[in-house]
Amino acid sequence: MVTAAVVGASGYAGGEILRLLLGHPQMEIGAVTADSSAGRRLGDVHPHLTPLAERILSPTTEAAVAGHDIVFLALPHGASAAFLPSIPDTAVVLDCGADFRLGDGQAWADFYDTPYAGRWPYGLPELIRADGSRGRDELVGASRIAVPGCYPTACSLALAPGFAAGLLDPQDVVIVAASGTSGAGKSLKAHLLGSEVMGSMSPYGVGGVHRHTPEIEQNLAAAAAGPVSVSFTPTLAPMSRGILATCTARLAQGHAAAPTASQVREVWAAAYVDEPFVHLLPEGSWPRTADVLGSNTVHLQVALDPRTGRVIVAAAVDNLTKGTAGAAIQCANIALGLPETTGLPLTGVAP
Repeated sequence: MVTAAVVGASGYAGGEILRLLLGHPQMEIGAVTADSSAGRRLGDVHPHLTPLAERILSPTTEAAVAGHDIVFLALPHGASAAFLPSIPDTAVVLDCGADFRLGDGQAWADFYDTPYAGRWPYGLPELIRADGSRGRDELVGASRIAVPGCYPTACSLALAPGFAAGLLDPQDVVIVAASGTSGAGKSLKAHLLGSEVMGSMSPYGVGGVHRHTPEIEQNLAAAAAGPVSVSFTPTLAPMSRGILATCTARLAQGHAAAPTASQVREVWAAAYVDEPFVHLLPEGSWPRTADVLGSNTVHLQVALDPRTGRVIVAAAVDNLTKGTAGAAIQCANIALGLPETTGLPLTGVAP
């Protein structure tokens, strides 16, 4: 049994980490901290976490996280790097923010407004690379892990097999993805009020300015062994959680003959045949956000448009589970040498 502290426990990501930890047989919940919510009952902030209702959120201090085997950071971007010196070197740290995801300091400077803090091992175990290795290879025994963003999880797993197989053109990638409102965090914002989002969809971060763009490009470049250019447009959907990403790329030139739809599908089937959390759906079935709700799984479907020479991959993921908290626990399992699926739900909640 190892003890886990959750820093930033009052937010959606922190609450989801706690929900999953309650079902983990080998992780015990230690300190739960917050800043503006410090001193409040956890049950007042997360009423669904009944077993933890009487726990009191403590201030986020060095003393609060001392003595823990694992520290989950569910903090705003930029805050994790600032708090890191307060965490013992002996603890395994999982950062759910963006602070340590990017390997390119200029890319960070272009999209974020805090100093570049460097790169940690990147926590997307299933990500296939050009040399055939997987993301999990650098997580075994790691003490510092950057948990991926929710959009990059869906988009990277959707397209990486095609790039690793040399099937896709790295200069013509277009992604349009819809996310539930929880992806924007728990802070009160007028445009996220129920009366504003119900019955309505809207784009945001249009024109290549969304902060997840360089992260998606970084992941796909690792699969392609070279730069990948992505046009990424996120949209806000009238649902609390979930992501549906429609990812398209043109077939690469230079093949003796264009691949058939079945040959394209086989590339994805082979890539994920042994992955417990990534499911290529049967032909004719398409991913739905409802089917991954509360699970640590990604549902994929792939198709070929022979008229335009484009491959289309649709991906559905719960942005709070596999997109954040579930990924953090999955990576912690790997780092600690536990079975990767320990404590993580493989099934969604329906209806």
